[in-house]
Amino acid sequence: MLDVFDDFDAMSRAAAELFADRARQAVRARGRFAAALAGGSTPTHTYELLCRQPHRERIPWEDVHIFWGDERCVAADDPRSNQHMARQAFLDAMPAQIHPIDGALAPDVAALKYESELRAFAHGDAGFLDLVLLGLGEDGHTASLFPGDAALNEAQRWVLPVAPTPNRLARITLTPPIINHARQIVFLVSGSSKADILRRVLEGQGNEDVLPARRIQPTSGELRWMVERKAAANLAGR
Repeated sequence: MLDVFDDFDAMSRAAAELFADRARQAVRARGRFAAALAGGSTPTHTYELLCRQPHRERIPWEDVHIFWGDERCVAADDPRSNQHMARQAFLDAMPAQIHPIDGALAPDVAALKYESELRAFAHGDAGFLDLVLLGLGEDGHTASLFPGDAALNEAQRWVLPVAPTPNRLARITLTPPIINHARQIVFLVSGSSKADILRRVLEGQGNEDVLPARRIQPTSGELRWMVERKAAANLAGR
C-alpha cells in the first residue's frame, strides 16, 4: 500500500494515528503492543506527536513495548543514538516498556544480547512485532541493512552487528527474517533527495534487488509506504 501526503506534517500525523490505532488494536487482541522504532530525522515529528493529545491519552502506554530496528554503537546518552532521539522526542514522557539496544557494548556482544532478549520476550515467535517503522536511505538502505552487507542474506539470526566503515559507525540491526515476520511494516519517506531511490525501490527492475529496502517483503503481514509528495515526485502517475 502506498499513501502520498501533501507535506511532512500530514505524513507525520498520519503515521502517529496509525501507531495509535495499531497499539489499541493489539492491546485489545493480545494484551500488549510491540513496536520497533526507526532512527533518523524523518520519524522524529511522528514520535513527538505521540506524547501530545489526543494520542497521549488514547494509547494504552503501560502495555506498549518499544524496541529498535537498529542502533549506532554509541552510549545511550550520545546524540547520535536512536534511543536517545526517541527518548527526547516522546519516551521519557510516556510509561511505555522500553527495550533498547546497548550500543555501549562491543557490536557482536550487543547483537547477541539483544537477540537473546528478543527471543525471550517473544518466546521464540518471530512474528511478535505488531509494527516495524522503517526509513529509507539514499543508497536504498533501511534499518542498518546496507547494500552488499552480509546481513541481507541472513536466514536465521534476528540481530546482527554491522561493521564500521570510514563514513559510518559500527551498528546493530534487526535482520530481514525478523522484520518480515512483523504484522505491519511501515516505511516513512520524506524529502526530494529520496525521490530517485524511492522510484528504484518501488518501480525498479530485477537488477534493483541489490537494494536492501527491496528485501523487506512481509511473510504474512502488511507493507505500507507513507511518503511525502516531494519524495514521490518520480513515481509513475505522480
